[in-house]
Amino acid sequence: MDEHTKEREAYCGAPAGTPAESPAEEGPFAECVLCREPTEYPASVKGAPLCPVCEWREAERTACSG
Repeated sequence: MDEHTKEREAYCGAPAGTPAESPAEEGPFAECVLCREPTEYPASVKGAPLCPVCEWREAERTACSG
């Protein structure tokens, strides 16, 4: 295990390669904060979840704004 992996585990509390919020398998899904479509995340997710389309568009905007 390299130093970066150890630091991430100590800071995040999760093993490296584990997503912070994994997509929901079933159950109520959170609404996208931009278009109100269902996301891949459970309704209990904290923060501002985005649907896959809005995530892609947000990534495009941030990539081009630099």
